[in-house]
Amino acid sequence: MDNPGYRRGSFNSMQSGTSDEDMVEIAGATLDSSVTDDVLPLDRDVSRGHSTFNGEGLNGASKMMDFLEEPIPGVGTYEDFNTIDWVREKSKDRDRHREIANKSKESTWALLQSVSDAFSGWLLMLLIGLMAGSLAGLIDISAHWMTDLKEGVCLSGFWFNHEHCCWTSNETTFIERDKCPQWRSWAELIVGQPDGAFAYIVNYLMYVIWALLFSFLAVSLVRSFAPYACGSGIPEIKTILSGFIIRGYLGKWTLVIKTITLVLAVSSGLSLGKEGPLVHVACCCGNILCHLFTKYSKNEAKRREVLSAAAAAGVSVAFGAPIGGVLFSLEEVSYYFPLKTLWRSFFAALVAAFTLRSINPFGNSRLVLFYVEFHAPWHLLELIPFIMLGIFGGLWGAFFIRTNIAWCRRRKTTKLGRYPVLEVLVVTAITAIIAFPNDYTRISTSELISELFNDCGLLDSSKLCDYINDNTTKTTDDRAAGPNVYTAMWQLALALIFKIFITIITFGMKVPSGLFIPSLAVGAIAGRLLGIGMEQLAYYHHDWVIFKGWCSPGADCITPGLYAMVGAAACLGGVTRMTVSLVVIMFELTGGLEYIVPLMAAAMTSKWVADAIGREGIYDAHIRLNGYPFLEAKEEFTHKTLAMDVMRPRRNDPPLTVLTQDGLKVEDVETLINETTYSGFPVVVSRESQRLVGFVLKRDLVISIENARKRQDGIVSSSDIYFTEHIPPQPPSSPATLKLRKVMDLSPFTVTDHTAMEIVVDIFRKLGLRQCLVTHNGRLLGIITKKDILKHMAQVVNQDPDSILFN
Repeated sequence: MDNPGYRRGSFNSMQSGTSDEDMVEIAGATLDSSVTDDVLPLDRDVSRGHSTFNGEGLNGASKMMDFLEEPIPGVGTYEDFNTIDWVREKSKDRDRHREIANKSKESTWALLQSVSDAFSGWLLMLLIGLMAGSLAGLIDISAHWMTDLKEGVCLSGFWFNHEHCCWTSNETTFIERDKCPQWRSWAELIVGQPDGAFAYIVNYLMYVIWALLFSFLAVSLVRSFAPYACGSGIPEIKTILSGFIIRGYLGKWTLVIKTITLVLAVSSGLSLGKEGPLVHVACCCGNILCHLFTKYSKNEAKRREVLSAAAAAGVSVAFGAPIGGVLFSLEEVSYYFPLKTLWRSFFAALVAAFTLRSINPFGNSRLVLFYVEFHAPWHLLELIPFIMLGIFGGLWGAFFIRTNIAWCRRRKTTKLGRYPVLEVLVVTAITAIIAFPNDYTRISTSELISELFNDCGLLDSSKLCDYINDNTTKTTDDRAAGPNVYTAMWQLALALIFKIFITIITFGMKVPSGLFIPSLAVGAIAGRLLGIGMEQLAYYHHDWVIFKGWCSPGADCITPGLYAMVGAAACLGGVTRMTVSLVVIMFELTGGLEYIVPLMAAAMTSKWVADAIGREGIYDAHIRLNGYPFLEAKEEFTHKTLAMDVMRPRRNDPPLTVLTQDGLKVEDVETLINETTYSGFPVVVSRESQRLVGFVLKRDLVISIENARKRQDGIVSSSDIYFTEHIPPQPPSSPATLKLRKVMDLSPFTVTDHTAMEIVVDIFRKLGLRQCLVTHNGRLLGIITKKDILKHMAQVVNQDPDSILFN
């Protein structure tokens, strides 16, 4: 009876219907659907679950086997690109927890196992925080060094970036703090002179060559080893957290390649950031570490609680904002977020932030990325320009989403998508050639934002701080702008136009690309320009009514850096539609706690303006573009349709494919499975009565029949299959019977045919259902799947229903 080879054989036979050559389009990359990097192998034991869902014994004439004692490997798992059954997963976990609690009363060892099980979640959060923080520190340090490598090299140690190289130099001055003999530009090394036209051309060429090299390595590694490593990752993570299965998306190869190529992509100077992809990196850490704990590796719902916490840790290390990370996970990416997950997310974000602080990648002993110290309070009348920045952020967000989605759709449907390497190289070349002449686009985007947020002090040598001081005072009060300030404003205006358009075609390419930093940069540039304009207006017209009450001559009343900070928040809010988490991230990011009200005003205004133009944020738009089955909880369904209008079969369609509780043979079921593509079948009393008995998944049927053929004597194609509690007596000469009652869900969720679709959609969202059966007076009429709902919602807003690709 015990055949050691049956498990692998049954898995292969189950997969025989899916060719390894099947390719699926995910996030713009052509991917092999057979990737099983993080799949639960079927030759492992599956945890015991509720009797409603797990396998029952195989009942034959010679022997009855109870699958509760010997669970079938693979029953209760899911195929790739399918949705998990949240109700079943939660039921399995409750049964597992109940069994552990009962056993803990029997012995001390069982009690210790119970305590270990309860503590495993916190230990897992600790490991995720340590791993995510360490990888983020490595990425930050490497990206900073490789970004500076485009401009020169440190002679005292090639592994030092520009800032670290000049730290120990005794010849560094406050005026030229970025110059020291130890740091040599490429022109100095190649032609021996730092200045002049020829030196400029050499530096220009080296900048472009390094950028092309970095981007070529990034796109080549992604294309060859881990196609899932491209893009931001947040749209896919939102979909995965809603219950969708994408095997390999959070696997080991994706983590390794994404970590390496993220450094290369950021260093190439492309208009992208590493903050969004760090959420993907942290979720990969969480998924991989889940395999250390049976409790999480064998339950998809529990694993998604861990991934929600990992997403919080990712934002925590991306911005140095642990509280903002927890709120980001709650507001933006998580689908199911119980109170226990909130606590564990907080702990994981704390550990990740502490780990990053210990590494100190920025070298300033601070966790925050853009620390600011503003000394002047803001005035109530400044809310007007802050709201103007909010309007700009909303308009920019709506414009960016529409144009980027149009460009990505063009990439998917034209020859452009067939040449990802060429596209990346062309965009990199355009970016580098245009960026180098402008001081504010040549530097990394993070450095640009930091300079724009900065409040000018006496020792600042930036062109933005070239104010005309009168000879009698040496204060930092409002004063007339010098010629360099106006030069900087022209350069910033050109940088703003460049960033707006280059980000549109960059986001979505086949390299890791985040959107947080480019959006912050666009808003920070616009805010700084407005701030300088307000500052000069107040200086030259302090006797105007709007300035008279609070902006006296010589007073420090306008802070341009504050406007940059508010503008950055407005643009990021317009693109992502975040509100609460955005404000918390911004004040954690900058340390500007007293400026929460301006940030809130700008964030809300940008969301209202952007929502008035289009309801979707950038991540939701990319989810819809890629056809993922994601039910957005924020959208309201207001159309007056009924369940009978959406269910299948529709009028003039063939009748619903069902199984009867008795009277079927093994060959009948196998033929039905081979001839249909459905993921499950309703079970009825008989075809005449259509009285509903339960629902059985196709995957569970296939695995159960294959295991029965290998493990039970007498199971042949002519064997009868029963879904009933009791099997009637069989003639002695008949083949063995197969009882599959306990692989059937005896309590499938049902609604009547006159249930309003508004209620049905709400049920699907809150329970995470895969499908719902429609009945009339107890008789089965049809079925509604998640995909049916998404197609119906697309139809009512005049969108293409066939854009929903997956089950």
